[in-house]
Amino acid sequence: MQLAEILSSLFPAGHEIRESGGLVTGTGRLDPNNRIDVVGICGKTYPGVDEAVALAGHILKVAARPDRAPLLLLVDSGSQRMSRRDELLGLSETLAHLAKALWHADRAGHRTVGLLYGGSAAGAFIATALACGSLVALPSAWPEVMDLPSMARITKLPIDLLKEKAATTPVFAPGLDNLFATGAIVEIWDPREPLSGQLAALLARPASDDPRAQLGAQRGGRLKAAAIAAEVERLSLAHG
Repeated sequence: MQLAEILSSLFPAGHEIRESGGLVTGTGRLDPNNRIDVVGICGKTYPGVDEAVALAGHILKVAARPDRAPLLLLVDSGSQRMSRRDELLGLSETLAHLAKALWHADRAGHRTVGLLYGGSAAGAFIATALACGSLVALPSAWPEVMDLPSMARITKLPIDLLKEKAATTPVFAPGLDNLFATGAIVEIWDPREPLSGQLAALLARPASDDPRAQLGAQRGGRLKAAAIAAEVERLSLAHG
């Protein structure tokens, strides 16, 4: 689905959403009474310092409002833009600022939902889609925390070995199915059905603590994370 189709399907009651320089901002309505704030990255843009600061600014304005309107983050990006200028200006810090802005909005009562409809990778993926309270995706999405050639360069492991591990261990592997198996993606939405109904159903369910480790255990993609986290919490409380 193209961005225009996605917006029409999400907001049957209309929207005022603008795209400029690869960034999306505005508002949409599921119905006349329910407003959704919208930000995002589109067109496979590689976000750098300028984009991260601009998005964080929009998100913090939402967080400062007293209402409880949800915040939808649309994502179709490349990885972070690792130019010399961006690195010298503190790319990692501005991406962290963006992720913290989403956390702040969520804690301020503006439920954050990421909708991954295209690509996203590396720090850009972590600071946007994965930083939302809930992450959903369309079947066209292609997420990757790190591609296998990059992983091979960093770990110094042969790429054939990483391909072998990726075939059986989702945490090693890029792609939608693998990220879903780990629990990082809560739902994969059906583009043949109105996206508005699927978003409304998600928002109607009570927000819970981060369910990703539990989902990963249930789906077989992260078998140990939930149990280890629970044991750490038990020991911390026992010695507190």
